[in-house]
Amino acid sequence: MSDSTKNQLKKSLGLSFNIAVLIGGTIGVGILRTPGSIAGLLENYWLIIASWLFGGLYILIGANSYAELATMLPKAGGSYNYIKRAFGDYAGFLSGWFDYITNVIPPAFYCIVISEYLIILFPDLRNYSTVMAISLLIAFLLLHLSGVKNGSAFQQITSFIKVICFVCLVVACFMYSGVKLAPIQTDNSFFQIGLVFGFFKSLQLIIGTYNGWNSVCFFAEENDDPSKNIPKSLFSGVLLVIAIYVLVNVAFFYVLPVETVAKSSLAAADVAKILFGENGAIIVTVISIFSLISILNAFMMIPPRILYGLSRDGFFIEKGTTVNKGGTPIVSLLVSAFISLLLIICIGSFEVLFSFAAFISIIVWGLAYASLLKLRKSEPELARPYRSAWYPWTTIIAIVASIALLMGFIYSDPTSFIVIIGITIVSYPLFLVLKKKNKR
Repeated sequence: MSDSTKNQLKKSLGLSFNIAVLIGGTIGVGILRTPGSIAGLLENYWLIIASWLFGGLYILIGANSYAELATMLPKAGGSYNYIKRAFGDYAGFLSGWFDYITNVIPPAFYCIVISEYLIILFPDLRNYSTVMAISLLIAFLLLHLSGVKNGSAFQQITSFIKVICFVCLVVACFMYSGVKLAPIQTDNSFFQIGLVFGFFKSLQLIIGTYNGWNSVCFFAEENDDPSKNIPKSLFSGVLLVIAIYVLVNVAFFYVLPVETVAKSSLAAADVAKILFGENGAIIVTVISIFSLISILNAFMMIPPRILYGLSRDGFFIEKGTTVNKGGTPIVSLLVSAFISLLLIICIGSFEVLFSFAAFISIIVWGLAYASLLKLRKSEPELARPYRSAWYPWTTIIAIVASIALLMGFIYSDPTSFIVIIGITIVSYPLFLVLKKKNKR
């Protein structure tokens, strides 16, 4: 067997995995935590719901473009393949490593947070937080070393349980017959600087909560029928996530007024306490753990696919393309797990991660949308099993929205922007070194 055949990913994933990894890779504790922060920033019921719908519409328009890109170039690594094809090696290199950075940090974060939630349930374990986080990482590493099928089955089971948990929480809220939502005065000061800042900061949190919606594209090369499965899973999965997010917010505000939610650091726990009494916090903790286990599994699978794609194109070590008998890019998985291990040991807290990830994601998504326009002109002969609906207007809207969001994020979070500029400056010399090495 030749190396090229040996190191190919197996086409063993289908539609059910695609939907499961999209839901599992998107819905986490963000939706349980962010409603309070967003209510504090906007303080207006209709503006809050509109913000979640706006974020969802932006993602849905993006899914329309990604469906064409991922079926046209069904390769491991997702976005950077399209950007590289359209704008050249450096654009691909930079966007690929941007994508990798934002996807390799979350496993460490989720391992730490799961251990913190387990301590809430079992206080005697409070001295073993780091040990539990490392143990979780090792357990998931072993699961994925055993092969793609095991990881896929686990993803489908945990994503299903997660959806059931959220549906039950929403139904419980609407069955509640206590204090109804208090009437809220409409805030007419929308164009005040403070509210504009709050709106963009809220959108940054919302985009961070929607982050993961394009997870299926990272696995396009392993899909048994990408032409049909990717568009179906993108649209059905994104619509389901939007519905859950909006319904959770409406349900929370059905139980508590906006002013009360705005003062809550974990809105879901306060709502559950009213619904279920003192056991409410335990119920939310259990839902959070299931949410996190599902999203941790997805994020254990995503970074190795990006690193595999980068390695194949000479943007990382050649060994990064090694695939084991179970279809797992084993070296890329071990490298990613090692980075997560270092982060657990050295840092231990990632509160800024979501805002930073949203910032970088907007840049990568915007470049991917632009690559669709470029490739339609430069390579019209490429096979396109799915063609973006209402092209080019939906793609142009996605690009304009991305630029507007980026400007808003720079305004509301200049620190992350400076870090991104720093990474970009450092990346170019590294790219030149790798390019020179590849020529040799």
